[in-house]
Amino acid sequence: MVAASSAALPSSVIVLGAGMVGTCTALHLQQRGCQVLLIDRRQPGRETSYGNAGLIQRESVEPYPFPRQWRKLWQVLWQSGADVHYHLKALPSLIGPLWGYYRHSGPTLYPQVVQAYSRLIAHCLTEHQALMRGIVTHDLVAPTGYLDGFRTSAAWAAAVQDAQRLADAFGIRHEVLDSVGMAEAEPALRVRLAGGLLWQEPWAVNDPGALVGRYADAFVQRGGTQVQADARQLQPQGAGWQVQTPQGTFEAPAVVLALGPWAAGWTQTLGYRMPLFVKRGYHQHYAAGGRLNRPLLDAESGYVLAPMQRGMRLTTGAEFARVDAPPTPVQVAKAEALAREWLDLRDPLDDPPWLGARPCTADMLPVMGPAPRHPGLWFNFGHAHQGFTLGPVAGRLLAELITGETPCLDPTPYRASRF
Repeated sequence: MVAASSAALPSSVIVLGAGMVGTCTALHLQQRGCQVLLIDRRQPGRETSYGNAGLIQRESVEPYPFPRQWRKLWQVLWQSGADVHYHLKALPSLIGPLWGYYRHSGPTLYPQVVQAYSRLIAHCLTEHQALMRGIVTHDLVAPTGYLDGFRTSAAWAAAVQDAQRLADAFGIRHEVLDSVGMAEAEPALRVRLAGGLLWQEPWAVNDPGALVGRYADAFVQRGGTQVQADARQLQPQGAGWQVQTPQGTFEAPAVVLALGPWAAGWTQTLGYRMPLFVKRGYHQHYAAGGRLNRPLLDAESGYVLAPMQRGMRLTTGAEFARVDAPPTPVQVAKAEALAREWLDLRDPLDDPPWLGARPCTADMLPVMGPAPRHPGLWFNFGHAHQGFTLGPVAGRLLAELITGETPCLDPTPYRASRF
């Protein structure tokens, strides 16, 4: 246990944020002999890590780029699709980060981004598997893969070519399914699709928040301390850091900022100006109707249907807004109308729909490593759509850096000093 109201121990670390990234960081530090205090205002896994499509995405070697096709940009501008929505009031504060996002999505910089990003993704399954040893997860996790479904033959044909490119470049395994194959893979579908792609390596998780909770429970059972408190109570103290909680005052020479979409406010307070922004997303559960065997992306419309313990979960695309702006779940209605063409969805459970935020950077790479101007402060945030996938490898990399081990991969592309 991290010492309360006493001098800090050299091997103690405070981790702020108990989502997938923060919880995995705490576990990896604990495995290396550190005394760790894990802090979040809510129970572990109840924010961003709770509301995703429940996928550990080994195939996702390329981060989502900013669209550059004029037809797509026009659709985004007029918000005519179901995949993108934005708040006009938020745009002035987003111009800088979004311009950086657009620039890094171009033909010169994007290949460099992919190389750095794919090196992280390559470890996602093995690192999740390593953390799962000794933890009961068989009721939550299944290696089903997941499907991309296509409404038109042209989009399917283009995707098949692109999937082969990923197979050649990164060894990503997939299976091409025609209309009959899609119907056989998912008998509950109400329509015959043009075709699909079965990504064979991803794992599906039927309660993402519960998996984070199991990791956090293991952390506590192995001697870690988990406290529900406001991270804003953190402040420098001597050569280290101090945080006040309902359980007492805790000190440590090192602190990890793993606050996901709230990291932007924190880093600004500390004087850092990084091109951070959020993509908000919604989900809705349906208790009755058809049920899929595995998660399914409507590749031309940008929503996912995923079988969960609570029912079928419909997740939306990206909403560009301030993290604390009031909900505007217009994408849920659009996606639901499209999804009901494919699957019988009845008895919605979430009122209002769940809302969360993905923490993003302009260059699509996470921020992992030491804070440039604050000794003992470490960053681990900005994993965008893949924090749930990358949590274990991100936690391992940061723990290795903090404890002076040889890191499992070159941390240079992810350091905050790049900004």
